[in-house]
Amino acid sequence: MIYITQLVYIKPGQERTFEAFEQVAIPLISRYRGQLLLRIRPDTSSFIQGETELPYEIHLVTFPSEKDFEDFGEDPERASMLHLKETSVDRIVLIRGDAL
Repeated sequence: MIYITQLVYIKPGQERTFEAFEQVAIPLISRYRGQLLLRIRPDTSSFIQGETELPYEIHLVTFPSEKDFEDFGEDPERASMLHLKETSVDRIVLIRGDAL
């Protein structure tokens, strides 16, 4: 089992474009045996200390294997909508982990 945490930073004014991408991508996760465990939009009260830029969303997704995650990333339907992601996302910090 692998866990993927993403901190998603959106370009100003591109929230609706990103949400249009998510409407396609999120339902595809289960097609590859994945599960979206957490999707939050943090506010400044979510941070304990520091001057960290606030991500638009934080996602926690799990897949049974690296292959399932890779197959999700290569899904043709998702690929056809990547232009929305590329237009709207400034950057993503992706953290991979394993259950211990």
